Amino acid sequence: MRLLMRFVERLLPAVACFALAGTAGAGTLADPADALASLREAAAYERARPVAPRVPRAQLLATPQVQAVAMSPDGTQLAWLRARRDRREVWVQALPDGAPRLALPRTQAEQVAWSRDGRWLFLPEPRQLAVLAMAGQRGAGQVAVLGGVTRRQFLWLDPTQPAAALLLERPARTAGAGQPWRLVRVGVGGEETILHEDLRRIVDAAVAGDGTLAWLLLAEGEGHALYRATDPSPRQPVLRCERMRRCVLLGVAPGGGLWLWSNVDGDRSALLHLDGQGRVQRRHEDPRGEADLFDVTLDPVDGRPLFVAYRSTVPQLFALEPGDETRLNAIERQRPGRALQVTPGRERWLVQERSDTLRGDRWWLADARGRLTEALADAAFTFDAKTHPRPDEAVMARKWPMRWTASDGHVLHGFVTLPAGMDVATAPMVVSVHGGPFGLVRPDFSNDAQLLANRGYVVFQPNFRGSTGLGRDYVLASRGDFGNGRVQRDIVEGTRWLLANGIGDASRVGIVGASFGGYSALLGATFQPELFRVAVAGVPPADFSFVLRDYLGAGQEMLPGIPMAVSMRHLGLDPMDDALAARLAEQSPTANARLLRRPVLIVAGGQDERVPIRGITDYAARLRTLDKDVSLFVDDQADHGIADEHSREAYYFLMETLLHRQLGGAEPEPASAALRQHLQRHLRLTGPSLAN
Repeated sequence: MRLLMRFVERLLPAVACFALAGTAGAGTLADPADALASLREAAAYERARPVAPRVPRAQLLATPQVQAVAMSPDGTQLAWLRARRDRREVWVQALPDGAPRLALPRTQAEQVAWSRDGRWLFLPEPRQLAVLAMAGQRGAGQVAVLGGVTRRQFLWLDPTQPAAALLLERPARTAGAGQPWRLVRVGVGGEETILHEDLRRIVDAAVAGDGTLAWLLLAEGEGHALYRATDPSPRQPVLRCERMRRCVLLGVAPGGGLWLWSNVDGDRSALLHLDGQGRVQRRHEDPRGEADLFDVTLDPVDGRPLFVAYRSTVPQLFALEPGDETRLNAIERQRPGRALQVTPGRERWLVQERSDTLRGDRWWLADARGRLTEALADAAFTFDAKTHPRPDEAVMARKWPMRWTASDGHVLHGFVTLPAGMDVATAPMVVSVHGGPFGLVRPDFSNDAQLLANRGYVVFQPNFRGSTGLGRDYVLASRGDFGNGRVQRDIVEGTRWLLANGIGDASRVGIVGASFGGYSALLGATFQPELFRVAVAGVPPADFSFVLRDYLGAGQEMLPGIPMAVSMRHLGLDPMDDALAARLAEQSPTANARLLRRPVLIVAGGQDERVPIRGITDYAARLRTLDKDVSLFVDDQADHGIADEHSREAYYFLMETLLHRQLGGAEPEPASAALRQHLQRHLRLTGPSLAN
């Protein structure tokens, strides 16, 4: 099967509109009266539950050992990666009940992909493409390297060949002008075939059933252009995917057409069919009229689309074949309200399960009638070289989808997580803002929301305008107003509406976030101190205009072959717009440091490639000079993600401590000796609110 890229005032209650779904798959936006009733129903549901026991920090910091599970096309074998402290292993199992066995003790791959004939496992690693021979054939257990991929990108497995991969090869940095991009087929024996060369950036491709190249997607101008590879030169594009309209080629359709994952013909992305005459037809889109397409599952043999999924507001999975629909309905009756993903095989289906209360993935095998048996026993989670159980779902908080209408009439989406066994009207609230800003909170498990809800906080996660996954118009509606402007008002207005309708204590509200979310947290503490009493900001750009200018640098891309500066201009954030930069700088937390009167905790990485540390330390120094209550934690070796588990634990501990002292939530569990030492090394500034 093909592997696919997955793609910041006061509210007037009279104009607000809010909706909560009582179940993960419940209906559409209700009128204000029904919406308020749903909200109260959710609050009553949580209040009637027992107070949740404390979940240890380590259980929410631990990482799952089992990753990247894949089933062979015939449904007879399972393969997965098992993460160890210093390596990954490849494990395989014969289905339905074979014993798991170690197939490869060490790999750098982050995914595994079965060949079409089921005899090989492809292992794309950062610097090479490896292939592992499977049991039952000559050379079983041996690994072959199919060439370095320093200049090559693993695109997908060739669906027309028994065992071959398609790679994109870019020109060497030292190559002179006129060096082409290449689309290369590589077989398991190392044989290579160049399918296409082009001076333009090759973005995507689709191969016909006879193995010849059928369609090409090329970077051209400020977007992507789709061409028939069989048309004589000079070719004319069949479609243009421009101004944040995306096109992902899924495969050749009957009659020489093409299956597309795209929003080229409308607002939200959907499953499209392009016929031989270049006409586009929508074959499936979100019936709720809310979400972009999240995933498409293709038949592992003939490549036709079998399932489509949406997961921006509520999880939805649809079967496109009538026979598959019956089996899927049987599965959903056994796992109601869950986000499911299906990998079909001739013998059985592999079903991946996710949920707002389930940490990590759970895997099932479905027989022909849809009856489920667990494919893999609950795998261990590890933190600090220790094994930890999966948190008990019964004590996890529900993540309720919601909508509200902003003061300018724009309908917005988000989620609210309510602590169990509490009167949510008197509970402290934490607003948790996602990063990006072009990102999204989905109805999946959220470590931060679960930690905070478990400590007694209402957690509000807004998908403000500019968030992805809800259509192109939703993204573009931000119009670049990312200072103390429209986007920040979205967040503030959603918070005030919840408070006005009995969700959270208005005197105890904090705001947290990382990256753009950290920037929003600093804006909230600076410009809305009457609402937000404390802020926690991870890797925040204290001056968004400074970071925006960095997008002019060479090599940065949001879409393949399109300079970052071009994409940001299309999104309303033109790095060359001096007036925009001046407005963002004028409204920045840095320029308004004197206005801050709430405690702030900042966590930063010394090697951050996206938000330079000098901007954060300059802002923190200004606050300290102004005698503000600021604490600063810096992991010198961390990048924007701050992957070190001890630094992530320090972030949780410091956040819990500050919120406890300022908002009255639960006191954090004591720091271990190792954590205290880590804090001593990296806590550069300690404000009065965090001082012992």
